[in-house]
Amino acid sequence: MARGEVQLEDSNFKVTKWIIEPGDAIEMHVHEYDYVVVPLVNQTMHVVNGDGSEFDANLEVGVSYTRQAGVEHRVENHGSEVVEFIEVEKLS
Repeated sequence: MARGEVQLEDSNFKVTKWIIEPGDAIEMHVHEYDYVVVPLVNQTMHVVNGDGSEFDANLEVGVSYTRQAGVEHRVENHGSEVVEFIEVEKLS
């Protein structure tokens, strides 16, 4: 199972470092808040959406992206290297 390490949480933001070992996944979940992902590695994640659709997401170190609240997905590491990223949730 993937590991999430909360680095900071206050009334405005929650910052979590995610580590997904090869063959592991972040189980299906729904994001309650808008969020930003900051990749820490150059890797590919496999994403399975709540509706069953799937795609590969290419991560590039330092190239951030954002998603809106309500996203439902499972994130899998099909590669041979660890996937790591920082997730910043906007709580307010």
